[in-house]
Amino acid sequence: MIVAGSPPASATNGDGEGQLKAPTVRVWSLVHRWTSLISTVFLLLLCLTGLPLIFHHEIDAALGYAPRPEPAAGRPPLPPQRIVAAALAADPGRVMQYVSWDKDEPGIVLAFTNTTPDGKPDGATVRAFDAVTAKPLGLVGVGPMLIVLKLHTDMFAGQAGKLFLGAMGLLFAAAIISGVTLYWPFTRRLRFATVRTQSARRVAWLDWHNLIGVVTIVWALVVGITGVINTWAELLLNQWKASELAEMVKPYAGKPPPPKLAPLDQVVVQARQATPGMEVAFVAYPGTPFTSSHHYAAFMRGDTPLTSRLLKPVLLDGETAEVSETRALPAYLQALLISQPLHFGDYGGMPLKIIWAALDALTIIVIGSGLYLWLARRRKRGRVAAAGEPAPVR
Repeated sequence: MIVAGSPPASATNGDGEGQLKAPTVRVWSLVHRWTSLISTVFLLLLCLTGLPLIFHHEIDAALGYAPRPEPAAGRPPLPPQRIVAAALAADPGRVMQYVSWDKDEPGIVLAFTNTTPDGKPDGATVRAFDAVTAKPLGLVGVGPMLIVLKLHTDMFAGQAGKLFLGAMGLLFAAAIISGVTLYWPFTRRLRFATVRTQSARRVAWLDWHNLIGVVTIVWALVVGITGVINTWAELLLNQWKASELAEMVKPYAGKPPPPKLAPLDQVVVQARQATPGMEVAFVAYPGTPFTSSHHYAAFMRGDTPLTSRLLKPVLLDGETAEVSETRALPAYLQALLISQPLHFGDYGGMPLKIIWAALDALTIIVIGSGLYLWLARRRKRGRVAAAGEPAPVR
């Protein structure tokens, strides 16, 4: 995590065991400098937008955008088909895409409607309903946090924006790895955590940059790599649809879509029976991007912190609700499902969110200080060149 120029003599004078040779250090310095500089602006954007997204539930609640169910008072939830009827009545002329149950908000059911079953996500309307009364609780995915989320995920550029930010994440990982490689040659004569406050301001900032970078290295790599994986979500889903889902629905090839859909109540019951000990996370209606034109797809989750994130699809005949097939998701989709909550610190409640926010703020300091060190070095070289003196080695 050093934005520096030529390596110091202490890195290259070469009688110490394990030291890097001068050409190697210069290569790593170039890798670190340019991967850092190229990705700096976008990493700052991701860190600045990621900070409020860590607390997006709390911010939405404070701003009045979080749905609040009525006290259940021991009453059981309504059959899911009642929620479907309420959703279609709230948005006449539209069709159902998904029905979702949030494990952290058991009193709320989310209904996704769109103009067509395969409509794009941007065209979907998401409403929250009280699970006990089917009362509409308001729209979901609106408010200022939606703008922050779009900036963070794709910069309002769709899939191209996601892939671009994924590339920036890979550069960030390269900057971290090269920074760690350079840490020992540049600091081996100093005690760990030394900050040379008596030296020039740039030297003190370099020490802080190195120290904070080392402290946050594991978190930065985890968040960076999980962020890259998240940008591949659509590509990974398309791969699953083209391979495993296509194989699962192959017996239905050439058949017309069902003329009448089975009620959601029956679908949920059948899916639970097919996967004992699991609950429904969400149901995709036939024709939506998560299933085929012939099937409901019920995505089931477990009841532990890990298994509640790992979904298992159950395909059910769209007309009869009979189970057609169920199988575990491939490893690449499981990695995606694990990386999504880990990226925002959603595993450990508020304590983990606070830790995530503190590490995010420290990473902003590392990125900002690296940019400052590079600019300060350029200014110093400019002054030296203007004075006609030879440029310093470091």
